Amino acid sequence: MSISPVGGATAVALAPTQTAPRPLDQDQQAVIKAVKAVNGAELFGQDNEVTFVLDRASHRPVVRIVNKSSREVVAQIPSTAVLQLAAGIKGT
Repeated sequence: MSISPVGGATAVALAPTQTAPRPLDQDQQAVIKAVKAVNGAELFGQDNEVTFVLDRASHRPVVRIVNKSSREVVAQIPSTAVLQLAAGIKGT
């Protein structure tokens, strides 16, 4: 007596696919280098660092000064109010 899988199919496990990270262009590399230089010089104090993020709602770049230990945003350019205004204008 032979025993075979039901339907004759065999299960195949697929490994999740991973996409390779995009290479950075020259402008992005220059920004990263500048941020590292500013943070290395501690221009905003020993406890703070400069970060760049992209605002999700307005898709605009945002510069933040963040406390290294608490991760609290000390200052932001443009401000949250300006970003909300920009998102509102874009939505109309």
